[in-house]
Amino acid sequence: MGLAALGAAVPPADSGTARAQAADAAADTSREAQDGSEARALIETLSARLLAAPSATAVLEAWCAERGLSPDPRIVAVRVPGPDKPPGAARRERLAVGPDEPVRYRRVRLTCGTHVLSEADNWYVPSRLTPAMNAALDGTQAPFGRVVRPLDPSRRNRSLTMLWRPERAGMPGPAEPLFSVEAVLTAGGVPFCEVAETYTGAVLLQGER
Repeated sequence: MGLAALGAAVPPADSGTARAQAADAAADTSREAQDGSEARALIETLSARLLAAPSATAVLEAWCAERGLSPDPRIVAVRVPGPDKPPGAARRERLAVGPDEPVRYRRVRLTCGTHVLSEADNWYVPSRLTPAMNAALDGTQAPFGRVVRPLDPSRRNRSLTMLWRPERAGMPGPAEPLFSVEAVLTAGGVPFCEVAETYTGAVLLQGER
């Protein structure tokens, strides 16, 4: 057999490596697609629950327990320092208050254990809350929904905006914004708060249950 024929009969030394790399890449692509599908399903489930419920706090506490994110699934509102955000004329109109009515602003991160599940901006009318509620909002880490629960509030959704692109593969990171919700809270038909909430990839995590 000539040298040329002998050389043609011997496969390249790295052909097995190339096949293995191609198989690994295909497996990674499959896993990413599966993760992306799971993420989309979880986002759709959580956002639907939030839109249907009167309290985001209650939904998040149930979600935290269901996903096993912390031994104690209670939601804690960690204040985020920063400048005040005046409500503006349109927001005052939605809250049914005049230009001189005090409206307070509160920005928090809603956490379950070590996980930051969402960030929320709250504009609320203190005169429509009890003194005890106002004191709790000023001086504790209680989430807004838990504080105002005695008012038996209703939640009127204004918008749901998807921030994570559904066509992306893979599971979003825990800090990645997934979707935002804007809503007005009312008690007896009277608005007392407007919220803007942004939910993060941490809601997709799975802990031990």
